Amino acid sequence: MSFGFTILGSGSAGNAAVIHAPEGDLLLDAGFSAKELCRRLKIRGIDPAGIRAVLLTHEHDDHVSGCRVFAEQLDIPVYLSASVSRYFDLKKEKIGKRHLISPGFAFELLGMRIEPFMVPHDVETLGYVFHFDTHRLAFATDFGSVNMLVLQKLRGCQALVIESNYEPELLRNSARPLHLKRRILGKQGHLSNEVALELMEEVLTGETRILVFAHLSRECNDAELLEQKTKERLAKLKRNDILFRIACQSESLETIMILNQ
Repeated sequence: MSFGFTILGSGSAGNAAVIHAPEGDLLLDAGFSAKELCRRLKIRGIDPAGIRAVLLTHEHDDHVSGCRVFAEQLDIPVYLSASVSRYFDLKKEKIGKRHLISPGFAFELLGMRIEPFMVPHDVETLGYVFHFDTHRLAFATDFGSVNMLVLQKLRGCQALVIESNYEPELLRNSARPLHLKRRILGKQGHLSNEVALELMEEVLTGETRILVFAHLSRECNDAELLEQKTKERLAKLKRNDILFRIACQSESLETIMILNQ
């Protein structure tokens, strides 16, 4: 039995991860071309033919651009919300094997129980908690503020993948247009490093062993600065037992296993 994850890449130019489930691999988001997804999978020693399904968080291109071709090539189902399904219909992209899911309604897939929940973003966006036996893995990216639902879902998980998108000063000084800066800073935009660190403090429990920050902006964030701030905060919390990583856009992270037996 195995349960873990591999982040293939994360950022505004493409997002995808593999959830290693007891009954096969699940692709979470497909924000790279099918060709690039296969290339990144093979680099990590993951056979694309072993992907049993695709699960999507929301409709933005950096999360869905390779979905149709990848799912079609492998003849696998796509699990998505009604909102994302409508998006594909409007684009006239035919997703053959669709399974509609709804926030607040858990479902079973590949030996896991999966809980979708809403996060505050400018389109309907889902975070997920993946359950296997007593183990829990949570993914929550692309949201601009923290509410009680987010806190409730992230607490008590063995592994957390959380957005930490921008450093405010770098965003303010960037060449991005004002309307885009306002969108990012808004309550339905993205999380700053400081808010992500505050969220981390709120949701870390004795069960937490793995923490990954993801969806960093290449232009408006600094991975070294975030790493330094996070390690200082973890040391202050006396949580040096936590395996901490930062996901990046250009390459995948090593596979992290929560359970492997």
